[in-house]
Amino acid sequence: MVSSWADTKPHDNTTHRVGYALAVSDGGPERSSRIYGLDALRGIAVFLMIEQHVGIWLWDQPRLRFAELVKQYPLHFAFNALGGGAAPLFVTLAGVGSALFVAANRPRTDSTLVRRGVTLMGFGLALNLLTPSWFSWGSWFVLHMMGFAMALAPVWRKMSTRTLLTLCIVVLAATVGVQEWLETPLKLDNARMRDVTMPGGPFRLALAESQFPILPWLTFYLAGFASGRWISDREPGHVAKLGGAFALAGALGLLVVQLGLVNGSVAIRALRLAVPFFPASPTTVCLLLGGVLLLIAAVFWIENRRSISANNPLVTLGRTSLTLLILHVWLFRELSRRVFISAERPTGLWHGLEASTALAVIFAFVIVATIASRYWQRVGYRFGAEWLLRRVAG
Repeated sequence: MVSSWADTKPHDNTTHRVGYALAVSDGGPERSSRIYGLDALRGIAVFLMIEQHVGIWLWDQPRLRFAELVKQYPLHFAFNALGGGAAPLFVTLAGVGSALFVAANRPRTDSTLVRRGVTLMGFGLALNLLTPSWFSWGSWFVLHMMGFAMALAPVWRKMSTRTLLTLCIVVLAATVGVQEWLETPLKLDNARMRDVTMPGGPFRLALAESQFPILPWLTFYLAGFASGRWISDREPGHVAKLGGAFALAGALGLLVVQLGLVNGSVAIRALRLAVPFFPASPTTVCLLLGGVLLLIAAVFWIENRRSISANNPLVTLGRTSLTLLILHVWLFRELSRRVFISAERPTGLWHGLEASTALAVIFAFVIVATIASRYWQRVGYRFGAEWLLRRVAG
């Protein structure tokens, strides 16, 4: 059995391209063309997602100014900041996976992509309803964003790579324009990002003002789709070059801000870098996307030289990414709030642990999830969210 992309022989660029992958691992039986580097990248995204969310939700953060907190807990904040790459990585990998699936040229490719995209959006809605402490029914989270973009894959596949990259620039420019038109605050809190009572309601949230709206987050998917074509052609170097270009653009934007050359609300909205990134500016998008693409290129460069095993812990963790996304949000956000919180102050788990204890819980959960995913692999990840996605959408 051919176990990795690196082991495959060169094929032509039409009907025999390597590519068995979608935005979320399907949990099905092993295929000779499965790209384990893509699963490993999902595993990295899972770890980043869990460490950031759980670290925020469990830590009994002292009531100090942000700068003072960073000074007192530099390692905790540095570790948590890495988690900011989780959503960018997930959405970009959705584009990579979609392009690889298109390249495989299987029957009913378009209808499969549309069904899976719609099903992912359904999972997103289910997560909204399962987590009312965080989301409203109209919230637009990472699953909604991936599903929406994937459902439109039949459109993206007809575009040239150059057109896709041009569209990335258009999306970033439109982000600034739409945010100005809507008078979107430069800092969005959770109450605003879930508010369906504003003019435009859930459509406004989906377009520009929820956690991961279409503008600007479609940029990650489109860049991923273009990168997936290069990966299919065994040219990960082009992915690295694109990542470098985005990173350079983001660095230039940041430099302009640092030099005090920003003047006017449009320029500030376009070039500012805020933590957390709600709403994300074009500068923020470029920096995050640059880092994500360089990571993707590095992993595929490694896999092109050394096979990644199906039993690699990151691979098995990545193949349960959808299940773990839904589970950790419900477990550590919703359940811990309902069971371990009182009217006076947080107790138990929710905002009730010291920084070191919160980190211990994070690593314990990740270790348990990794071990469980290895055993789950033996039965094809049966009955998980990935398995259900495959059963529902094909």
